Amino acid sequence: MKDTLDLKVQKVAANIRKIREYRNYTQEYLAAKLRISQNAYSKIELGHTRITIDRLFRIADILGVDPNTILNCDESEYLSAINSNTA
Repeated sequence: MKDTLDLKVQKVAANIRKIREYRNYTQEYLAAKLRISQNAYSKIELGHTRITIDRLFRIADILGVDPNTILNCDESEYLSAINSNTA
């Protein structure tokens, strides 16, 4: 069970990073928007820090995507999900 949860945390972290990079945002930019340090933000993207629901919604808002995109998209789907949210 713990391994499955760890994999999901890593998937969410990877989706956040991929969407951030697609938007050409830096870690520093998102950290500033979230009012946390760049180091703390980096730990989110590495999956070392588990984020709260509140933080997930704030990150999704900054990235301009639905939180479900961060939670559920796999690598082949996230670009189309991002583009549909900006249209």
